[in-house]
Amino acid sequence: MRLSSYKGVTESFYLITKQSFFKGAHVQDFQIHGTKFAYHATNKDFHDEIPFKNIREQNKEEQIPVIIWAHGWGHSHQNWLPLITPLEQRAEHIALDLPGFGQSPPPPDDWGTEHYADAIAAWLKDNNFPPVLWIGHSFGCRVGLQIAARHPECIKAMSLISGAGLKRKRPPLKKLYFALRIKLFKLLRKRVPDGAFKDKLMAKFGSVDYKDAGAMRKIFIRVVNEDLTPQAQNIQCPVTLIYGENDTETPSEFGTRLKQLIPNAQLHILNDQDHYSVLQNGRHQVIKLLSDFIKENG
Repeated sequence: MRLSSYKGVTESFYLITKQSFFKGAHVQDFQIHGTKFAYHATNKDFHDEIPFKNIREQNKEEQIPVIIWAHGWGHSHQNWLPLITPLEQRAEHIALDLPGFGQSPPPPDDWGTEHYADAIAAWLKDNNFPPVLWIGHSFGCRVGLQIAARHPECIKAMSLISGAGLKRKRPPLKKLYFALRIKLFKLLRKRVPDGAFKDKLMAKFGSVDYKDAGAMRKIFIRVVNEDLTPQAQNIQCPVTLIYGENDTETPSEFGTRLKQLIPNAQLHILNDQDHYSVLQNGRHQVIKLLSDFIKENG
């Protein structure tokens, strides 16, 4: 599906220079057919704001790797800045605000991760990108799995941090408990009229991400119910998997299963880190792994 098939959203992207990237300075916009994304880009030789296609020509000569950074649910490109900073000179970095987050408005329809993937892939192709390195966290890993499976020509290699996209393996009794809880939640959501009482029920039964999803709630429900096992099995590019030992959102068991599904994957489990601390307290370990990832695949 091409970007031009997504209607109802202003067609605009954002670009800022290396000097202002970490200072939140002026954002320049230009038109691209399709839905609206915001993104923040650096190039190691930026001195002035220049048309993005000129950067593509520059990269052809200098062989600068291009890294796309895709954040987790409810976050934005800002979450990546502590990791991008020490790696800034190693590549051209493009940190996305996926539609519905940061400076990007929600998609025009209830997208699944395949729609995010198709939109980004169309943008990469329209702008003559070379195959890119994809670095994702959580939700950004779901989108990465979809792109690598649906548009393998766009992705050279991926690093998936706290990657989501698989169904949890639970004992039979836990499966029954969660199945009944979900059925009750859906029933209450339909039958109970809007108001304070319904809000209390939703707060009791819904996850934090569900409660905070707002206009993105239908997309959230669609995304968390996806099982990307078939997509993972079709991925041929090198993949570096990074998980926190104490992650309860996307447990390290997901990493073990993805390593089995993806032919060319390696797995790193960081001690004492969880779903979010892996990018905070564990960032120095992650930066070292990403540095090796760029060296091996850039």
